[in-house]
Amino acid sequence: MVPFSRAFIRKRVIALATTASVAATAFALAQDPMRAYHVRGAMPIQHVADRPDYSSEQPFLSENDAAMNKMMADMTIKPTGDVDRDFVAMMVPHHQGAIDMAKAELKYGHNEQLRRLAQEIVVTQQQEIPAMRLAIGDKLPPSVASPTQPGAAPAAQPGAQGETSESRGAMPSMTSHTAMPYDSTNKK
Repeated sequence: MVPFSRAFIRKRVIALATTASVAATAFALAQDPMRAYHVRGAMPIQHVADRPDYSSEQPFLSENDAAMNKMMADMTIKPTGDVDRDFVAMMVPHHQGAIDMAKAELKYGHNEQLRRLAQEIVVTQQQEIPAMRLAIGDKLPPSVASPTQPGAAPAAQPGAQGETSESRGAMPSMTSHTAMPYDSTNKK
């Protein structure tokens, strides 16, 4: 009989315990997928959207769900070893997700204060995305009209031969949507 070392046995016990734990979790979630959403009874947006009592809100919930799923998938990156690049790689889809969700609020929402906030989110997040890309040395794509101004022509480029402040290395102005003043007197 070949005796096994303590280190060999310890590794095998840990591997067996880990496998059993993963299998038990998978089995539990297979029995009740909603168990994964245990935070204050939260349910995934799509499950709410499928309920008949939320049918009028279904288009908003579907667009919001699509934006969230895309954002979460795009934020999952393979680390490069460059913290700054990895930060931007995760924050750009995060900001784009905020833009997409704010557009859904603009399309379906009725509260004017929230619609103004959503408009500000679209504008500021669209400014912050190129600012982050510039900060890590990425080149910017050509300017396009803001989606919040349908049919608007792209802004004229200052300077000669299409030179912009961005191409000279200057950062676009940035304001955060969290810095917006809150008017508590304007309630509906």
